[in-house]
Amino acid sequence: MERDQPVGARLWAIAVWGTVGFFILNLLAVIASVVVNSFGTRWFNTWLPAGFTTRWYVAAWEEFQLDQVLIVTLEVVAAVVVLSALFGVPAAYALARRDFPGKRLVMLLFLLPLMVPPITFGIPLATVLYRVGLAGSLSGVIVANLVPTVPFVILVMIPFVEQIDPRVEAAARVFGAGTWRLFTNILVPLLAPGILAALLLVLVRTIAMFELTFFTSGPTSQTLVVALYYAVSAAGIRSGQSIDAMAVIYMVTTLIWLLIALRFVNPTQIVGRART
Repeated sequence: MERDQPVGARLWAIAVWGTVGFFILNLLAVIASVVVNSFGTRWFNTWLPAGFTTRWYVAAWEEFQLDQVLIVTLEVVAAVVVLSALFGVPAAYALARRDFPGKRLVMLLFLLPLMVPPITFGIPLATVLYRVGLAGSLSGVIVANLVPTVPFVILVMIPFVEQIDPRVEAAARVFGAGTWRLFTNILVPLLAPGILAALLLVLVRTIAMFELTFFTSGPTSQTLVVALYYAVSAAGIRSGQSIDAMAVIYMVTTLIWLLIALRFVNPTQIVGRART
């Protein structure tokens, strides 16, 4: 029995790593095929295209008006990041420092947009935004994206707030610091790593958020991921290489911000927990 157990453990480890390796290999193969096709001229029944060119990127830029799409994406991401910080950080501080009746219910409400698939509440949210005249505009897209990002910032920031000794705040008040000065001069510098971590992750989430943006965007308020969907599904004959070029631009944009986020953020250290 003692000899069989290590053999079983080794076989299980081989099976797990083999499955993971197979998944990664297939993922890399799909990405490689998209990248190669975005530069290829003709590709029929051969391992590689007949030639390589960059004209598909020029065609995608002109055909899909990527300059406007990237500007809209930047505007949406910037607004969501700033507003998530303005709303989320003070709310996280209040939830971390104050106990009140119904606190667990409030925390549950903040968890719901993160636990429930976006399509579940995206359609009712879009209906409400259409009724108030916000859907189809840049403001509607920003509001829709704030629904999951503000709770995300709150849940990420609560552990960072709890790590600050309340005596630091008490000492600042003894020396005459008001609420605004306490928050801006004492708490924000101490919370800077957590704020940076939360906002970088919000930035990546917003760039990749498809469902809520799709439900609430209009012709002039599409982000890059929604524009890519329309490019693939729209009627008419479109060059597959130009669509793949657009997909590569989207992947590179997301990957750059993800690498920046991972440079400053250790995901294993961001474990949101609600104080009971």
